[in-house]
Amino acid sequence: MPLEPNHLANFLGNTVNDKFNSELLDLIIKRINKLCFEECQIDRIQCTLTPLCTRRFLLKLRIKNGLPLEDLPKFCYSVQKNIVLRDFRGKTVVYKPFDAYLYLVDFLDIFFHGDYRKLNKFISFQNWSEALEIFDDRIKNRDENFRYHLKGNYLIFKYDDRLHIIFVDEKYVLCNANRENIASLELLGAICEFYAKLYFPEIKVKLIKSEYIEVTSILPKDVLNTISKTPTVAENPSKKDHYFWNVFYEDLEAMVQFCKEIHLDYDWMGNLLIKLGINLETNNFNEKNNKIQLRYRDLRFLLNFIQRLYNEFYVIWL
Repeated sequence: MPLEPNHLANFLGNTVNDKFNSELLDLIIKRINKLCFEECQIDRIQCTLTPLCTRRFLLKLRIKNGLPLEDLPKFCYSVQKNIVLRDFRGKTVVYKPFDAYLYLVDFLDIFFHGDYRKLNKFISFQNWSEALEIFDDRIKNRDENFRYHLKGNYLIFKYDDRLHIIFVDEKYVLCNANRENIASLELLGAICEFYAKLYFPEIKVKLIKSEYIEVTSILPKDVLNTISKTPTVAENPSKKDHYFWNVFYEDLEAMVQFCKEIHLDYDWMGNLLIKLGINLETNNFNEKNNKIQLRYRDLRFLLNFIQRLYNEFYVIWL
C-alpha cells in the first residue's frame, strides 16, 4: 500500500519522530517549491485556468506566514490579483475569488486605486485619521458603495454582500471572506458590531469573559402581548402568530449549531431578550470528532435571524 496523507500526519504528530520531522518537512517544502516555481506557473495557461494547487491555497500558505513577494510565484500571484480585480469590476472570471489573500498594497490598488499609495502609507503606520478621511470622502462625495469598520488589528470593508478583512499588523487582506475560519474573538466581535451598526443599531454586542461574543435582540412587550396565547388554527393566521408558533423554535434550533449559549430572559419592562453567545467553535463535528471552527459564512445564518427579528418585530414598534 502506498503512502497516504494520514501516514504523514501521524508521523509528524508522534513525538518519538521529532528528530526526523525537519528532514521530512524539508522534503515536503522542496516538493511544494518545485510544483509552484517549476511545474505550475511555467505553463501560464495552466496556471491561469487550472493551477496545480486547488484555489491557489499555497499562495495563502506563503502570504499568511509573512513571506514577501520575492518568495511567491509571481505570475501565480498576479493571476490571483487580477481575478479579484475582475470580480470587483463585475467582469467574467474563471472562478469566484472567495477567501483570496492579497498583500495590503495590492488590495488597496484594486479597491481604492487613485489613493492606494497614500492609504498604504497611512494604514501601515496606523495614521487612522488620514486614512478614514479618504474613505469617508469616497463614500460621501464619490458615492462609492462600501462601508467600513475599524477595530483593533482589523479594518473591515463591506461591498454589497462581500466582506474583506485587512489584518493591519500582518499587512495582508482576506478578500471575499466565506469559508475561512474567523481568526479571533476580537474579529468576531468587530464583525458583529459592524453589522449591528449598519442594520440593527439597537442590538447589543459585547464580549463575555474573553470567552464568547453575546448578541442581544429585543422583542418588545407590546409585540409579545399581541401574539396568540395558544397555537392558532385559523387558515390565515397573523404574521406574528405564524412566525412565533410555527417558525421561531425552528430558527432557534438552527442557531444552536453555531452558538455556545442561547438564553431567553425578560427585562424589568417585560421585553423578551434573546441572547446568542457565539465563540470560535460551532457545535458541529468533523470526521475526527473535533468541533468545526466558525466560518464567515456561518455568521449569515445568525445575522439573518437577528435582522428578521429586528425588522419585522422591533422597528415597527418604535
